[in-house]
Amino acid sequence: MTNQPNAPQGDLRQVPHYLSGSTVAAHGGRASDVFNPSFGVVQARLGLAEPDLLDLAVAQAKAAQPTWAALNPQRRARVMFEFKRLIEAEIQSLAELLSAEHGKVVADSKGDIQRGLDVIEFVCGIPHLLKGEHSEAVGPDIDVFSLRQPLGVVAGITPFNFPAMIPLWMLAPAIACGNAFILKPSERTPSVSVRLAELATQAGLPNGILQVVHGDKVIVDAILDHADIKAVSFVGSSDIAQYVYQRGAAAGKRMQCMGGAKNHGIVMPDADLDQAVADIIGAAYGSAGERCMALPVVVPVGQQTAERLREALLTAIAKLRVGVSHDPDADYGPVVGAAHKARIEDYIRMGVEEGAELVLDGRGFSLQGHEDGYFLAPTLFDHVTPRMRSYQEEIFGPVLQIVRANTLEEAIALPSEHQYGNGAAIFTRSGTAAREFTAKVQAGMVGINVPIPVPVSYHSFGGWKRSAFGDLNQYGTDSIRFFTKTKTVTQRWSTHDSVIDQSFVIPTMR
Repeated sequence: MTNQPNAPQGDLRQVPHYLSGSTVAAHGGRASDVFNPSFGVVQARLGLAEPDLLDLAVAQAKAAQPTWAALNPQRRARVMFEFKRLIEAEIQSLAELLSAEHGKVVADSKGDIQRGLDVIEFVCGIPHLLKGEHSEAVGPDIDVFSLRQPLGVVAGITPFNFPAMIPLWMLAPAIACGNAFILKPSERTPSVSVRLAELATQAGLPNGILQVVHGDKVIVDAILDHADIKAVSFVGSSDIAQYVYQRGAAAGKRMQCMGGAKNHGIVMPDADLDQAVADIIGAAYGSAGERCMALPVVVPVGQQTAERLREALLTAIAKLRVGVSHDPDADYGPVVGAAHKARIEDYIRMGVEEGAELVLDGRGFSLQGHEDGYFLAPTLFDHVTPRMRSYQEEIFGPVLQIVRANTLEEAIALPSEHQYGNGAAIFTRSGTAAREFTAKVQAGMVGINVPIPVPVSYHSFGGWKRSAFGDLNQYGTDSIRFFTKTKTVTQRWSTHDSVIDQSFVIPTMR
């Protein structure tokens, strides 16, 4: 991604910001290229906002938010229902737009959008989700009840790898709760966010409630420092997540920051190997491995299991088809950019230097007619050990590492002792093994014969350790708590004449 002054770009598409119900052309001198990963060419230009544009977006949001919050939850839910309907009607064109910027195949992009739609569907129940608690007669003529009220203006900073799903995970609950939302999408995949904002306006969302401001670190820091932004949700790498969390928290904001991952899949000797391999292949190589819930590490228990698994993986990988994002027969497409491709290749080189066995090398792959695209064939390592840096760090590409274990206890220790703790899975027919794994593994999301254990929308998504900073997860009921504040009311309505009793001790209900 290059940052340089704007220059004439011929017919190159310009990606706008979206403020107060309208697209807004970029102003200022800094801009960024948006690439098509399948071709390796610039397809659009993205103007990078300066803090004054963020100030305008926040001011508009702050002015609009009280009226939106004052609507009863049922009316806000109706807007969300219509928003969901409009996205569903346009899912094909949205998926194609997403794939053109990210590189994932169109079918995968539809899944990206659908997982976001699931969260919109969940928050259509916002009248129920916002219900508080009530206790009657806690003392003489005294009742206590609680309310959940919006925070005001909140923000989301989203990554390149899920340009629809993660923005919707954030903005849908935030807006349904009565907040106004500032979205700062990834500079690599910005266009879907603008189209989603347009559809939200078409659905009846008032102007100013959903603002899209494009930018780089300048705008991220401006969001974190802005006094009128009360909460920030973030997804990205762990180092950046920690920085965002600390800076935002220091500014007094409520923070929710999701970081990187190195998810493990344990394969027991009794596993249904055919099903496990099919699951592992999809979880490791789908979306070119650019998922925080990908499965880049597989842990066979026992040497016989390891040999059987390796042979089965090689057979399955040989059938994979790497292609352009619009190829309906492709299993996965290119990675997002040239720099990211080079980073993945560096990790492959590192793994070889560290002594891992490179069984399949995905470097050097070229697709006819798309020689400049950012493609990598599937890579497979065996005999990887926990001391290797290539194991310790997140690669975020189509690279699968086999780490062999002798016992279930040894296998459980691998994800449990890793710096990341997003997800872990086990493949087994044994309820005893599954129960032990579930109880002991140190990860936030666990799969039993499920390779990518991303919870459904009415639960919540969140990892442990350096995979998450903050104590509330994304979507589900945690998102309602994150985007609201609790007000507890203690009230007394006397039903009889009472004697005024002045007291200087803390009140009790006895």
